[in-house]
Amino acid sequence: MTAKHTAEAKFFACSQSQELGQQIADLYGARLGKIITSHYSDGEFQPSFEESVRGTRVFIIGSTHPGSDHLMEMLLMLDAAKRASARHITAVLPYYGWARQDRKDKPRVPIAAKLIAKMLETAGATRIITMDLHADQIQGFFEKPVDHLFASTIFLPYLQKLNLSDLTVASPDMGGSKRAYAYSKALESDVVICYKQRAKANVISHMELIGDVTGKNVVLVDDMVDTAGTLTKAADLMIERGALSVRAICTHAILSGDAYEKVEKSKLEELIVTDSIPLRKKSNKIKVVSCAQLFADVMKRVHKNKSISSKFIM
Repeated sequence: MTAKHTAEAKFFACSQSQELGQQIADLYGARLGKIITSHYSDGEFQPSFEESVRGTRVFIIGSTHPGSDHLMEMLLMLDAAKRASARHITAVLPYYGWARQDRKDKPRVPIAAKLIAKMLETAGATRIITMDLHADQIQGFFEKPVDHLFASTIFLPYLQKLNLSDLTVASPDMGGSKRAYAYSKALESDVVICYKQRAKANVISHMELIGDVTGKNVVLVDDMVDTAGTLTKAADLMIERGALSVRAICTHAILSGDAYEKVEKSKLEELIVTDSIPLRKKSNKIKVVSCAQLFADVMKRVHKNKSISSKFIM
């Protein structure tokens, strides 16, 4: 690839991911492009690229966590890039929102994760880069290439530096067991699993522990933390069952409602997250490990048509 083609990549960030977008651009060695967003009094808004993107590869960085304006801003920017004749348009979604609705679990409900995939493609995305999808099979909802990165590439070195003895990896629910086993294989540790029953969404009626944590330093692994109810309940249960300490690794820190208060009051030693979603406030128990370098490396490889397989193998 020529130097001319290498210089073609342009970077833009949605408002919700400005800080992360700036870090990614800096680590890539590029400039974050300028966007002006006009707002109407009724809440409607219009983003505008303030430089030409004709014939270029465009990376648009933005997580699509609720509210819906975050998703809408990404869609509008993809459409604007398409109509401005960008050559390739890559939607970089550190957090792919609405992914928990990935199937019909009861009659007459939407499959939102599929709908979002179609919306992104219709808006103009020719490639998707994301990290730790709620379910791996969401990649199949797209007709365009999807680069699904694993945050384990940044979490594992952090865990290894802690040098914890008698380490045990835990999944807070049955659905996360595959992820927990992958971490346990890399860390050469045991695995335990929490079995939970929900009264309704975000409300746990009962939780049981499958496995022994007596005298163990436990690391809970999950793709996201929303209300923090599952994590904090699991941590408290494990301390009751004789664990020495409990930490949690969650890629996406949604932390809605009173989640911060739950984390502070829980038996969790620390909650380790990425900056895929900006924190609403700081907490002494929450440690942020940046994913900017991971995305910068992958975006550079994508632009230069190099293999990125080393970046998404657990």
